[in-house]
Amino acid sequence: MAAPRAATDVDVTLAVSEALATHAAVRAVRLVGSRAAGEEHELSDWDFAVETDDFAAVAADLGGLVAPLGPISELWDPYSDDACYMLMLPGPVKVDLIFPAERRVWSPAWEATPATLAAIDHHFWDWALWLEQKRRQGRTSQLEKSMGDLYELLLRPLGARTRPRSIAEALSSYLQAREALETRFGVRVPRDLEREVRPVLDRV
Repeated sequence: MAAPRAATDVDVTLAVSEALATHAAVRAVRLVGSRAAGEEHELSDWDFAVETDDFAAVAADLGGLVAPLGPISELWDPYSDDACYMLMLPGPVKVDLIFPAERRVWSPAWEATPATLAAIDHHFWDWALWLEQKRRQGRTSQLEKSMGDLYELLLRPLGARTRPRSIAEALSSYLQAREALETRFGVRVPRDLEREVRPVLDRV
C-alpha cells in the first residue's frame, strides 16, 4: 500500500475532489468560502461543499475516503449548523468538508474522559487555528463570539475558570487543563497535531 500523500496548497483542491469522487454517492465537490472568492490568506480554510445522494453512506466511508490525504486529525464538527467533517493536513492545512443539505443542532459541551481527551485535543487545535484565521482577517465580532463558545463548550468543561481574552490566553488555559487531565487519567494524547499548529499560534 502506498504511503499517504499530504495535500499542499498547490494540489489540495484536486486531491480532495479526487478522494471524494471515488464514492458512488458523491455527486459533486465544490470549493467554497474565501478561497473560492479569491479572498484567502495563508491560513484560510479549504472549504468544500459536498453534494451526495446518500449522506449516511458517505459519512460512514469518509475515514477511508480521506486517508490518501494523510490527515493528522479528522473530526465531525460538533458545533456547526451543517454537517462538517474537519481535517487537518500537514502544513498546517485546515480542510472542511461541508454537507449543506444536512442541517444539525449543536452538540452539548465536551465532557473530559480518558476516551474523549484525544478528540478534544483535535478539536482544540482545529478551533485555535480557525480563531487565528479570523484574527488575521480583522473579524473582531466573530472572534469574540467564538472565543466565548470555546470557553463554554471546551475550556470550562476541562476545568478552566476564566474566559480567555486572546488566543494566547486560550492556548495557555488549554495546555494547563490538558496536563492536569492527562495526569488525572493516566493517559497522554499524541502531540502530532500540536507540533503542526502551535508554531503558527506562537508567532502571534
